[in-house]
Amino acid sequence: MKQTALAFALAASLATPLAAAPAPRVSIQTINQLAQPLPLPYHEGANADRDVAAARARAKATHKKLLIDLGGNWCPDCRVLAGIMELPEVRRFVAQHYEVVTVDVGRFDRNGQIPAHYGITGRLKGVPSLLIVDPRNDKLINEGRTAALADARSMTPQALADWLAQWA
Repeated sequence: MKQTALAFALAASLATPLAAAPAPRVSIQTINQLAQPLPLPYHEGANADRDVAAARARAKATHKKLLIDLGGNWCPDCRVLAGIMELPEVRRFVAQHYEVVTVDVGRFDRNGQIPAHYGITGRLKGVPSLLIVDPRNDKLINEGRTAALADARSMTPQALADWLAQWA
């Protein structure tokens, strides 16, 4: 009986990420308060393989997590997330805990090798898709939750910051 309870507790703890740091308190209440125009964070001509490898090396050296932001400038939810991440309090938090790299996925027809490397094959479930990676072993930490912010427009700025904090 004790083993079953212990196994259940262990499984529950593994299913839910541990928050390493409290989320920053976001200074705005709604996404309508974001500065306009919203950022265009993805670069079509970038070498995604090189950029991800460099960000992973920086993350490993600085003992941070690697955050790979897969999306496209055509995507309003991607741009909302980028706007939230540019808020000073969120930018400080992200810089403290993550090395961020953006990867343009076009219209789901570009740079598919990046998510495939982490076991995500086929079409992404939505964008933005965020891959939180442990740079020491190059393993995806947020498996099954990569597209959680694909509806960023319907979330509060604080909810977006809270999601980022849960993996820090």
